[in-house]
Amino acid sequence: MERKHKLRADVIAYVVVNLFLVGVWAVTGLGYFWPGWVIAGWGVLLLLDAITIYTHRPVTGAEIERELRSRN
Repeated sequence: MERKHKLRADVIAYVVVNLFLVGVWAVTGLGYFWPGWVIAGWGVLLLLDAITIYTHRPVTGAEIERELRSRN
Protein backbone atom coordinates (compact mmCIF):
# COMPACT_ATOMS: atom_id res chain seq x y z
CA MET A 1 0.00 0.00 0.00
CA GLU A 2 2.81 2.40 0.91
CA ARG A 3 4.61 1.65 -2.34
CA LYS A 4 1.43 2.46 -4.31
CA HIS A 5 1.09 5.80 -2.50
CA LYS A 6 4.75 6.58 -3.20
CA LEU A 7 4.23 5.70 -6.88
CA ARG A 8 1.28 8.11 -7.07
CA ALA A 9 3.40 10.87 -5.51
CA ASP A 10 6.23 10.06 -7.94
CA VAL A 11 3.85 10.29 -10.91
CA ILE A 12 2.59 13.67 -9.71
CA ALA A 13 6.18 14.90 -9.34
CA TYR A 14 6.96 13.51 -12.81
CA VAL A 15 4.10 15.44 -14.38
CA VAL A 16 4.81 18.71 -12.52
CA VAL A 17 8.57 18.70 -13.14
CA ASN A 18 8.22 17.73 -16.79
CA LEU A 19 5.55 20.37 -17.42
CA PHE A 20 7.98 22.88 -15.92
CA LEU A 21 10.80 21.66 -18.18
CA VAL A 22 8.57 21.82 -21.25
CA GLY A 23 7.61 25.37 -20.20
CA VAL A 24 11.30 26.32 -19.93
CA TRP A 25 11.92 24.78 -23.34
CA ALA A 26 8.99 26.72 -24.83
CA VAL A 27 10.10 30.03 -23.30
CA THR A 28 13.68 29.58 -24.49
CA GLY A 29 12.83 29.27 -28.16
CA LEU A 30 11.26 25.91 -29.00
CA GLY A 31 14.48 24.50 -30.44
CA TYR A 32 15.67 20.94 -29.95
CA PHE A 33 13.23 19.18 -27.62
CA TRP A 34 15.70 18.37 -24.84
CA PRO A 35 13.00 17.73 -22.17
CA GLY A 36 12.22 14.56 -24.09
CA TRP A 37 15.33 12.94 -22.63
CA VAL A 38 14.15 13.60 -19.08
CA ILE A 39 10.58 12.59 -19.88
CA ALA A 40 11.69 9.33 -21.50
CA GLY A 41 14.31 8.36 -18.92
CA TRP A 42 12.22 9.15 -15.89
CA GLY A 43 9.17 7.59 -17.55
CA VAL A 44 10.99 4.29 -18.04
CA LEU A 45 12.00 4.26 -14.36
CA LEU A 46 8.42 4.97 -13.28
CA LEU A 47 7.15 2.23 -15.55
CA LEU A 48 9.61 -0.29 -14.11
CA ASP A 49 8.60 0.71 -10.60
CA ALA A 50 4.89 0.35 -11.47
CA ILE A 51 5.49 -3.08 -13.01
CA THR A 52 7.30 -4.18 -9.87
CA ILE A 53 4.56 -2.87 -7.58
CA TYR A 54 1.61 -4.30 -9.51
CA THR A 55 3.01 -7.63 -10.71
CA HIS A 56 5.27 -8.95 -7.97
CA ARG A 57 3.71 -10.48 -4.92
CA PRO A 58 5.38 -10.86 -1.54
CA VAL A 59 7.10 -14.14 -0.69
CA THR A 60 5.04 -16.22 1.71
CA GLY A 61 6.27 -18.15 4.71
CA ALA A 62 5.18 -21.40 3.03
CA GLU A 63 7.37 -20.63 0.01
CA ILE A 64 10.36 -19.96 2.25
CA GLU A 65 9.83 -23.22 4.13
CA ARG A 66 9.43 -25.16 0.87
CA GLU A 67 12.68 -23.67 -0.47
CA LEU A 68 14.57 -24.46 2.73
CA ARG A 69 13.30 -28.07 2.69
CA SER A 70 14.33 -28.51 -0.95
CA ARG A 71 17.92 -27.54 -0.12
CA ASN A 72 18.34 -30.36 2.42
